[in-house]
Amino acid sequence: MELIDSHAHIDFPQFAEDREAMLERARAAGITTLLAIGTGPGPEKLDSALPFAEKHDWIYATVGIHPHEAKEVTRQHLDELARLSKHAKVIAWGEIGLDYFYDHSPRETQHRVFREQMALAAQERLPIIIHCRDAWSDCMNMLEEHWKLTGIGGILHCFSSSLEDARRGIEMGFLISFAGNSTYPKGQNLRDVAKALPLEKILIETDSPYLAPQAYRGKRNEPAYVAEVARMLASVRDLSADEIAAATSENFRRLFRLPRRQKSTAAESRT
Repeated sequence: MELIDSHAHIDFPQFAEDREAMLERARAAGITTLLAIGTGPGPEKLDSALPFAEKHDWIYATVGIHPHEAKEVTRQHLDELARLSKHAKVIAWGEIGLDYFYDHSPRETQHRVFREQMALAAQERLPIIIHCRDAWSDCMNMLEEHWKLTGIGGILHCFSSSLEDARRGIEMGFLISFAGNSTYPKGQNLRDVAKALPLEKILIETDSPYLAPQAYRGKRNEPAYVAEVARMLASVRDLSADEIAAATSENFRRLFRLPRRQKSTAAESRT
């Protein structure tokens, strides 16, 4: 079974003590590709995902500034993002967007930084990874105004809204990514969305180290657990986990124009 974790924060300190072992477990679980999110702990660590992408051929990276840190952003940060975005292993810009749940940054500032990053991502023709929490109306309206016409698309990461918003995103070229919260007892609304969407528009992720699936709830999440999200999708769509894994992997590769995985030997799979 080929699995792709489309969103993981493997640079975070929660993995400091066993990061290499965690990556080995991911490979053993069938993960052939991982997208390391490069928002780091703040705008001073814009390159936080790149060391992993440079070290491992199966890991790709993003660059971007999370809405939590929008109030800290300077012109120099944006210029550095523009430089880093040209790196060969950077395939997306994010995660970016709006967060009204915590409001760590003023909403007007979040809007400005969101617009500025969309403009930079458009210049580099990079898909964007969207973080949205309790801000779906504003976020979708901004995407329709400032992003839709680029035709580049992206990912609505850790999707948590309605079927209507998912369909609005798909109309703009976004894929809808489901995380561990879709496996929770109270996540039936997300499972209903996952069942209703076209299979070719769905991705799976962990958002590690957060949102461990129900089977591991209360523990630190890690990329190997993305298989639990695949199993959830399989159960609601009357498919096998292998079929979900294959479809979501193909969707990811199509979005980012990555080559299909070639079958490798057992020795190669451990490198």
